[in-house]
Amino acid sequence: MAIPWLTALKVIPWGEVIEHAPSVLKAARKLMDRQPPQSPDQAGAPAKQTSVSAVPSLGELKNALIAAQGQIDRQAQTQRELTETLAELAEQNARLVSAVEMLRLRTRVLVWGGVAMLVWLAVLTWWA
Repeated sequence: MAIPWLTALKVIPWGEVIEHAPSVLKAARKLMDRQPPQSPDQAGAPAKQTSVSAVPSLGELKNALIAAQGQIDRQAQTQRELTETLAELAEQNARLVSAVEMLRLRTRVLVWGGVAMLVWLAVLTWWA
């Protein structure tokens, strides 16, 4: 099972992977920087339960609605950024696949060219 992995590691054009890595890293850092930090009490905290006597006023409800809308907008922006990053990664993956195909083609041509040269040399030495 280790042989296919070794073959895959040899076939991957690491030069292009390394060449495009900074742009992927930059996009990922930009995405992470835009996310607001969560405090430990907000992460996974259940919704607050209000008692019947502590019904919020209309102004408080408007403020909560505005805050929720802002959070929805931030999450939508984060989703768009994640989509863009995923599209960039998919494009880079497609370039890697095409580069691998080109390398396979070049390898085949090189092998057949080497075989042809060996046959030609064998014919020349046999005739000489």
